[in-house]
Amino acid sequence: MEQRITMVTLGVRDLARARAFYEALGWRGAQQPDNEVAFYQAGGMIFGLWAALGGHGAPGVELAHNVRSPEEVDALLAEVKRAGGTIVRPAAKADWGGYTGAFADPEGYVWEVAHNPDWKLSEDGSVRLG
Repeated sequence: MEQRITMVTLGVRDLARARAFYEALGWRGAQQPDNEVAFYQAGGMIFGLWAALGGHGAPGVELAHNVRSPEEVDALLAEVKRAGGTIVRPAAKADWGGYTGAFADPEGYVWEVAHNPDWKLSEDGSVRLG
């Protein structure tokens, strides 16, 4: 696993309210593909707001590690399992067109491992929307 985080997602109860807050602080250029999630470019990583993550009680946080291919998702999840992590969502094709799975570290923090064909992952691991 490369030493980087490509995305931090905050669980929110009200996506419109959360977007209005961050945009009042000067954040611009959100991509919102549906009524559950919005993405902002934040330097070399992505900052996300996701209603599905926070809509079932207390807000949550999910880290993400994007990779360059679906095969890398499978390989990384296998590496995580060997290292003692717990697979919390097996890798599968996502309805948004990518391939994703998730694991929890020994303390329970959740990481998504994803290949998003619409995002550009550069040599240094930084990610760009569209």
